[in-house]
Amino acid sequence: MKPVCLVIGAGAGIGGTVAAKFASEGYHSVLCRRSDRDGLDKLVGDIKADGGDASGFLLNAVDDGVIEQQIAYVENEIGPIEVALFNLGAQIGNRTLEDTSLKTFELGWRMATLALFRLAKELFPRMQERGGGTCLVTSATAAMRGNAGQHSHAAAMAGRRMLCQSLNAEYAGKGIHVAHILIDGAVDAPDTLGKMLGKDAFQELREQRGLEHDGLMLPLKIAETYYHIAQQHRSAWTHELDLRAFSDLAWWNH
Repeated sequence: MKPVCLVIGAGAGIGGTVAAKFASEGYHSVLCRRSDRDGLDKLVGDIKADGGDASGFLLNAVDDGVIEQQIAYVENEIGPIEVALFNLGAQIGNRTLEDTSLKTFELGWRMATLALFRLAKELFPRMQERGGGTCLVTSATAAMRGNAGQHSHAAAMAGRRMLCQSLNAEYAGKGIHVAHILIDGAVDAPDTLGKMLGKDAFQELREQRGLEHDGLMLPLKIAETYYHIAQQHRSAWTHELDLRAFSDLAWWNH
């Protein structure tokens, strides 16, 4: 039975690419996303065409019990989850305080923080019983620095970071490696940045900063880092790191 890499938030950018990387290294990748069955099927099909094993599921992670049920199903029907990637975004765009409703603010927390808590609460005891596991958590610049218009996102992502630190404090000594990975820049991903900007603006940005310029972060290269972290020896675990393109200023220099 192959070890399983569970991806919560498997779009065509970081999530799907990390799933493909782990599948190429002998894992069965389980890809979960909220919508777009055709896109999900394409990701799974591409992995299988390359000789890997993968399964795909549509789920809304903020719905009650969904994450817990998915973990139980994977553990019982597919195999033990050795690596979990929590890759849910919580970006709603720039909104003033007045334009940020209570429901919207709370939704950011449910996606960014509560959903991760639920995953850990269901999965970590299983990992601990087996002697260990890895939880990779994609994060954002907003976890380190608030900006105007980012009330929901910054509060939610900062909560995600503190939750990762708390999980580390409780579970690192029990063999569970939690890594908070700060994506400090724009990712060359059509279904995240591409959807936010629109097709034409995204392509213009790629031509100006991406492609041969290497000024947009490439999901394939990000995935290599994620896989490396998951294979680290426990004597030298990475608990937090930030990634950005060589041409970008770090978050603390903005």
